[in-house]
Amino acid sequence: MSNEKPFYPKFSYDAHARTCAEDDFLGQTRRTVQGLPVSDDQIQMITTAIKSGLKMRPDDVLLELACGNGALSHFIFDSCQEYLGVDVSEYLISIAKKNFEKPPHYKYLMQGGAEYMRQESQPERFSKALCYAGFQFFSADQAAEILLILFNKFKNVQTFFIGNLPDKERAGEFYKTRQPSIEELLDCSTAIGIWRTQDEFTRLAELAGWKVSFSIMPTEFHASHYRYDALLSR
Repeated sequence: MSNEKPFYPKFSYDAHARTCAEDDFLGQTRRTVQGLPVSDDQIQMITTAIKSGLKMRPDDVLLELACGNGALSHFIFDSCQEYLGVDVSEYLISIAKKNFEKPPHYKYLMQGGAEYMRQESQPERFSKALCYAGFQFFSADQAAEILLILFNKFKNVQTFFIGNLPDKERAGEFYKTRQPSIEELLDCSTAIGIWRTQDEFTRLAELAGWKVSFSIMPTEFHASHYRYDALLSR
């Protein structure tokens, strides 16, 4: 019997984004279906779900982790007083700063999520938090640390919307032509990131003190058949 681990491709969003045109905002973050950018209606569904889930108010100060190039978050600027988006990709943050940043109230920062949260000197200024289609790309240790720091240090953050999480129980709806290994499903450095069941995500969040509720986008949403959203609250 072979002891070789099954091969599967790894993926870097920073490297991928650099292969796209500078104004191909949806392509850079792979917000696409079969290689084509999703429609404006799909983006509207996402922003509506975020604003509704977080119950955004005009005086909110929003923190977004794994914000990418800002092509999604800038649609939320009109629903909050201030915003900070953080991402580890130097290239994606450069795109966000060039095209979407509106200082001093709506800004982007290049830094890893857990690293930023450890160093933030004014965590009490934030009232809501967001991570859309990015949480699965944190390692298991990073994910646990982020949830714990947000709960213990960012005490005025009452709700945390984590969107577009890949559901391990429905992985077969996505991988129709092959069966991925357990190693692949648990690897944050693939194009999909870590797959978790809702029970697994609940245990992860509750260990940090959060309460969790789940929702699934309407059937007309392109990824509703294998993804879910999580809303964390105190």
